[in-house]
Amino acid sequence: MPANIVVREDTKPVFARFHANGPQILQTWRPPGVAQPILSIGYAMLESFEQLARFVGLTGRVLLDMLDLLKHPTHWPWLEVSAGLYRTGAQALGITALVGSLIGIILSYLSAQEMRDFGLNAYIVKFLGIAIVRELGPMVAAIVVAGRSGSSITAQLGVMRLNEELDALTAMGISYTQRLVLPRVLALALAQPLLIVWTDLFALLGGMLVAKSTLAVSYSYFLTTLPKVLPIGDYWIGLAKGVSFGAIIALVACHFGLRIKSSTESLGAGTTSSVVTAITSVIVVDAIFAVLFPDVHL
Repeated sequence: MPANIVVREDTKPVFARFHANGPQILQTWRPPGVAQPILSIGYAMLESFEQLARFVGLTGRVLLDMLDLLKHPTHWPWLEVSAGLYRTGAQALGITALVGSLIGIILSYLSAQEMRDFGLNAYIVKFLGIAIVRELGPMVAAIVVAGRSGSSITAQLGVMRLNEELDALTAMGISYTQRLVLPRVLALALAQPLLIVWTDLFALLGGMLVAKSTLAVSYSYFLTTLPKVLPIGDYWIGLAKGVSFGAIIALVACHFGLRIKSSTESLGAGTTSSVVTAITSVIVVDAIFAVLFPDVHL
C-alpha cells in the first residue's frame, strides 16, 4: 500500500491484501477464447426458453382464472375491464385515426401511379379494400397499441413490482393475475377489434380522397363498389386478428411487467423488450393467419 495514503488502522489489512494479490489477479487474466461466443449463444437460448416457459405458465394461469370467474360471475372485475377499455380503446382513437388515414393516403397515392399507366383506375377500390381491411388495418392498429398501451401496462406492473404491491396482494391471498392481468387481457381483446374497424374506416377514407384526386374515381363509385369487391370473410378475418392481437399484446406486456426487478434500469429494459416482443409476436400471428386462411370468400 502506498505510504502517502492515510487510512484507518482497522482497514489497513484489507488494503494490504488487495495490494499483495492485485498483480496475481492481473497475471491470471486471459482474453476470451473461441468458446465464448458459443457460450453467449447458449445462455441466450436458455434465457429465451425460460421466458417462453414463464409466458406459457402465465397464459395458463389467466385461463384458469377465467374458468374460475365463469363459475362465480359475481367476482368478475368489471370496473378494471371498463377502465382498461377506456385507456386502451377510447384514448387511442385519435392516434389510430391519424395513422390509418396516412396509411390510406400513402398506399393510394403510390398505387395510383402504376394503375394509371395500365389503365386500371377502377381496380384501386378492390386493391385498397383487401389491403387495408385484411392486412394493413389490423397490423397498423396492433403496432400502435403495442407501442402505446403495451408499454404502459408493462410500466404499471413494473412499478407495482418495485413498490412491492404485488407481494402485498399475494400476502393477502389475492391472485394478482385475476385482478391485474386478466382485466387487461380482456380489455385489449375487446378493444382491439373496435380499433381495427376505426382504423380501416379512416384508412379507406384517406385512400378514397386520393383516388378521387389522382384517378378521378368518384366517391359514389368507391362506396358502391367496395362492398361488392371485398368478401365478407375478410372483415371477419380482420376482427379475429384483432382479438388475437389484443390478447397477445396484453399477455406479453404483463409477462415483462411481472419480471421487472428492483431497479429502474430493469424497468426501462423490460418496457423496451415488451414493445419489441409484442410487435414481433403480432407479425408472427399475422403470418399464421395468412397461411391458414389464404383465400376466404363468404
